[in-house]
Amino acid sequence: MAEEGFKRKLTAILSADVAGYSRLMAEDETATVKTIASYREIMSSLIKQHRGRVVDSPGDNVLAEFSSVVDAVQCAVAVQNEIQTRNAELPDNRRMEFRIGINLGDVIDEDDRIYGDGVNISARLEALADPGGICVSKTAFDQIETKLPLGYEYLGEQSVKNIPKPVGAYRVLMKPDAAGKVIGEKRFLGRYSRRTAMAAIIILVMVAGGLVSWNIYLQQSKKVEPASVEKMAFPLPDKPSIAVLPFVNMSEDPKQEYFSDGITEDIITALSKSQRLFVIARNSVFTYKGKPVKVQQVSEDLGVRYVLEGSVRKAGDRVRITAQLIDATTGNHVWSERYDRKLEDIFALQDDITLEIMRAMHVKLIDGEQVRHWHKHGTTNLQAYEKLLQTRRYSSAFGTKENLARARQLYEEAIALDPGYARAYAQLGWNHFIEARLGLSESPAESMKIAYEYGQKAIALNDNLDWSHMLLASIYLVKRQFEKAVAEAERAVVLNPSGADAYACLSGVVGCSGRWEESVVFGEKSIRLNPTPTVYYYHWLGRAYFMTEQYDEAIATWKKALNRRPNYLNAHTFLAACYSSLDRQAEAAAAAKEVLRINPKFSLESYAKRLPYKNKADIERYVAALRKAGLK
Repeated sequence: MAEEGFKRKLTAILSADVAGYSRLMAEDETATVKTIASYREIMSSLIKQHRGRVVDSPGDNVLAEFSSVVDAVQCAVAVQNEIQTRNAELPDNRRMEFRIGINLGDVIDEDDRIYGDGVNISARLEALADPGGICVSKTAFDQIETKLPLGYEYLGEQSVKNIPKPVGAYRVLMKPDAAGKVIGEKRFLGRYSRRTAMAAIIILVMVAGGLVSWNIYLQQSKKVEPASVEKMAFPLPDKPSIAVLPFVNMSEDPKQEYFSDGITEDIITALSKSQRLFVIARNSVFTYKGKPVKVQQVSEDLGVRYVLEGSVRKAGDRVRITAQLIDATTGNHVWSERYDRKLEDIFALQDDITLEIMRAMHVKLIDGEQVRHWHKHGTTNLQAYEKLLQTRRYSSAFGTKENLARARQLYEEAIALDPGYARAYAQLGWNHFIEARLGLSESPAESMKIAYEYGQKAIALNDNLDWSHMLLASIYLVKRQFEKAVAEAERAVVLNPSGADAYACLSGVVGCSGRWEESVVFGEKSIRLNPTPTVYYYHWLGRAYFMTEQYDEAIATWKKALNRRPNYLNAHTFLAACYSSLDRQAEAAAAAKEVLRINPKFSLESYAKRLPYKNKADIERYVAALRKAGLK
């Protein structure tokens, strides 16, 4: 039966991403961003030349579609050849190589975006490709086998993540001497009957049954390559550490993505409340969303031992969640489970998953921890819960009045459905606070007052939500009530010992209170928990480095902030202050020039009045450095 409301089509999908992108970014973010921008332009041009179109290009990934598989593969070959030529001009450690996967499949077409298994398979094939290489599915291979001057190596039937049936895969051989060859493929010739072929298979199995079983075991053991502790970007923590990858939306409706994302975030939140675990924050794990990453890579990028991955299928009043926990250091699956429940049981189901994960990692809850933390969603109203999940698409894109207004409407609808929903009150308070701080409110003072009232209401309903206390900490800081701000931020960290946002908040408020050494410690902790943070993490830490006269560290941190947001004014002001403090006047003047480019009316006097620092000496030192850089 056709699905209502969705347009389907058969298309050739090309998915590409950068091999070793995290390493490149860690070594030199600026150079990496410039290179990928240049290579993306090359790829877009070649895709257009081969009658394709770019569907999306998030981060280091490019997704494109073609009406012809021949066009898609020819384009992929042209891309790899062109990039190989460009890479020859770069040092070995700065070369950027792409993996490309191509599939012919049925997809959902909605608002110029494509979804479905056809897209997912192309992404999984991309992970099978070598750096600089191309991998195609059996469906794609059948269309191009004799049409292009290429060779192919059959990789067998590949079990790919979240696709029920194995997918036939072929490596494309681009060297001229490979043209026309198909290596490794075994076919039954037409003159043999199906019965003869089956008889041959049975005899082979009987003769080599033991060998086949052993081979299956070896193949299974190779599915997850162990991570190298020596290659990890960060030292392993002294407690069980975990990254929860975004659960894949397996529902037929792509608009249900918010639900699978919400399940992921709630599991992260629940795990992070245990002081016996080290849990990577949502921001960092969601950089892998929609990408064919390997567990080994995630472990090495984030410096964790365990990786959890799973999927969510929501249909009607039922939900199916699958999850598996992998010890990346050994490559072993230590726990896996599939749950089929009624949607109304979703809260208990999340608790079950969280507790099973902790048991698998040999983590025991300490006395009172289960009662205090587990797992207070704050509502039993499924509709109210879904309203809150739907706000994430707007709250993650704060910065416009329209997004704030739409999110606010959903928060208010959630509260109308459940007037006792503490999380909804806390998020509604943050909505008003951000509106005031961004200058989007007609009365910032009134918005701040409303934010405070909602924060207090949330705490009265449930004192165990870290975000409620972070909201009050932020409000108290704006009001220059430093002791209260620190107390609320400290409470947030107690409630969420692996909460990256809580540590970032604490770093900010203790720094403004004049405790800059502590601000450095908490700022570094926040970024360890969230290695791919928002610009504000860098703000708190970069400022603390400046105030403790660690200028080189401050400069490196503020440059990372600019990689996230090139026109971030505070990054340029602090760079100017750092350079002038080091007597690097030319660089200080260049940073000051950027400040005036962004804000031609910049005034030191008005800027200083907005600095929320308790100690006058801190303000005077910072302003003096800015004045030395040439700002007035």
